[in-house]
Amino acid sequence: MPAVTSGAATGVPRLFCLVDLHDDLALLPALAARGVDGFQVRAKTATTAALVDLTHRAVAAVRPHGARVVVNDRLDVALAASPDGVHLGADDLPVPAARRIAAALDLPGFLVGATCRDRPAVAAAAAAGADYAGFGPVAPSASKAGLPAPRGVDGLAAAVGPLPLVAIGGMTPALAADAWAAGAHGVAVIGAIWRQPDPLAAAEDLLAAR
Repeated sequence: MPAVTSGAATGVPRLFCLVDLHDDLALLPALAARGVDGFQVRAKTATTAALVDLTHRAVAAVRPHGARVVVNDRLDVALAASPDGVHLGADDLPVPAARRIAAALDLPGFLVGATCRDRPAVAAAAAAGADYAGFGPVAPSASKAGLPAPRGVDGLAAAVGPLPLVAIGGMTPALAADAWAAGAHGVAVIGAIWRQPDPLAAAEDLLAAR
């Protein structure tokens, strides 16, 4: 059985835009062309068939511009739709299992991300073979209910080190700038792009905050 390995920061995007079925997929190529280098397919209510189709569409739209696509929660969909990785929550397939499957299928560069709330969780994810940690919520989020208390920029800074951190939760250009300054490798957004009057301009504002 191949060993559990981690790709560290190699290929981990700096700006992830989460994508759901109701988002304007026609904007994906333009977002990628402007510099959004990561897209996470996250459609909690979608059927498996719809999720595979959404992932195929995202990959086709952004890969020509050099952006990477990961699938939230579902390694099976990630393997079926040929994106660049998977992002796993605490209740999903364990990181070591995902890493072993990717290695057994000879998928070099396949990203495995893990959701983390504090530094011990980040260290554990690193030991398990994750490539990056999605850290948050950094601030209150309107995109997902039932989240724990915000960790803040100080909590983010305290977790920097074991893995590249992708900050998520309540991101704005100003908060993204603070997150990058605190040591985050990247940020992940939903409303900061999709709930703005001009999503393309909003993406440019986020990218300008780096």
